Amino acid sequence: MKRYVFIPYVLITAIMLLMTACSGSSAPPSSGGEERRGNVERGTDVSYKVLAEYLETPWAIDFHGEVIFLSEREGNIVQIRDGDLSRLPVVTSKPIASIGEGGLLGFVLAPDYEESNAAYAYHTYEQDGAVKNRLVLLQENAAAWKETDALIEDIPGSNVHNGGRIAIGPDGFLYITTGDAGNGELAQDPESLAGKILRISPDGSVPADNPMPDSCVYSFGHRNAQGLDWNSDGELYSSEHGPSGTPGGHDEINKIAAGANYGWPAMIGDARESGMEQPVYHTGETALAPSGVAFDKQDLLYVATLRGSKLYRFDPDKAELETVLAGEGRLRDVKVQDGRIYVITNNTDGRGVPGERDDRLLVLEL
Repeated sequence: MKRYVFIPYVLITAIMLLMTACSGSSAPPSSGGEERRGNVERGTDVSYKVLAEYLETPWAIDFHGEVIFLSEREGNIVQIRDGDLSRLPVVTSKPIASIGEGGLLGFVLAPDYEESNAAYAYHTYEQDGAVKNRLVLLQENAAAWKETDALIEDIPGSNVHNGGRIAIGPDGFLYITTGDAGNGELAQDPESLAGKILRISPDGSVPADNPMPDSCVYSFGHRNAQGLDWNSDGELYSSEHGPSGTPGGHDEINKIAAGANYGWPAMIGDARESGMEQPVYHTGETALAPSGVAFDKQDLLYVATLRGSKLYRFDPDKAELETVLAGEGRLRDVKVQDGRIYVITNNTDGRGVPGERDDRLLVLEL
């Protein structure tokens, strides 16, 4: 009898282990804490800790004191407080559509979050058979983040190129990246919100000093910008995806000026066109698909890359990229906070190869 009982037990144990290994992001989010060594180039050694695991395609990172907030593309906000994780749904008047590269994308807490429990979010939705994006104001309660106001509607969207990054500038205004929705000509159309960086007041109104009268368009000619941050001099930089196909690559880092035209789809790389800005850096034929960016106190720009699957450090003075972290798969966003570098993987986005505990939030100690 013992023989026939023992064999099924081993088989059941093996099956349970296999199911656990294959569960991926279906498991609830959990805290990590284990210190690990990163794979890097040029002999650089970097350690990091895993702060959260089993995240569901996270897209943006923000902070309130020691509390970390993450948006997830399916429509949730994860909060990490003292090592404990919680997840709340985002409830919007037009349902979030996680289509292709779309879904719940950018997220940033309002400056008065302490009193208002408010935040800004950018999400994809469907209306009359079309894919679109919108910017909304949310308020947190015990059960959900609920929309309280729609600030920008009808931003063109598609399965690809939805942009989606939100950042609050040193001037207190909101900056929002939009993609060209797969139609490059829209990026050059001043009447379209596609392929732009937008700038609005916290209440959704158009600032009086915007470069185009009564327009929230701040810069144009962008293909699919997904990173925004300012250096210590208050200069705005953005990351942007280059063309697909042939020629490919030519991903960009741009220094953004009010009213400037960044050339898509008329020019890429080192090409020059009258009235259009060249990038401060481009990747040539190599495709990295840069996403979130963040400056440190030395004005070095950290760049999370998707196809490149590395965290890079960009020196604007030398116009050079240096690898900081590799081997963790696709990386969606990066933030520098209190001397630490936070980065989220994006291996569950349909294009990556998820590990057993993906997606994850990492913090680097340099």
